[in-house]
Amino acid sequence: MYKKYGSAHTLDGFPAALLRAMRALDSNRHRIAKASGTTWSELRAIARVAESGSITPKDLAISLEMTTGAVTAISSRLVESGLLRRTDHPHDHRSLLLELTPRGDSLMKAVYVELEASIATSTAGIDAAELRACSEVLLAVSEQLDLDATASVAVVTEASHPGL
Repeated sequence: MYKKYGSAHTLDGFPAALLRAMRALDSNRHRIAKASGTTWSELRAIARVAESGSITPKDLAISLEMTTGAVTAISSRLVESGLLRRTDHPHDHRSLLLELTPRGDSLMKAVYVELEASIATSTAGIDAAELRACSEVLLAVSEQLDLDATASVAVVTEASHPGL
């Protein structure tokens, strides 16, 4: 799977295919972000808000693996541009929630419709059963990668801070 030729590091098989798909999705998101007048980080933030319906800035920072300061800057730009709004948190008067505005909702709809169309075009020759099997594999791999990431954080934390 992993190979090194001189100074080049390469993958093959499923890991290479997965990495290539991730890069293609990233390129697509960069293109969509540019077309929508946002940055890639802003589009990621909008997508996370859209997925949750509403989210605290702290939870958004955790989800995006960013500092709260970075999320504050991003969310402020998105509020100013009319894509997000801040609302009072119903259970914590010290906190607030970020939500999509109608304009942000329209942007997410356009992003998802375009992504679905791109994927439909690129998978046109694959039958429904193969697509279901591919979906199951990708979901299983994603779940395991999430578990591995959580375990890695715990191992690093324990090694860096014994007794935690």
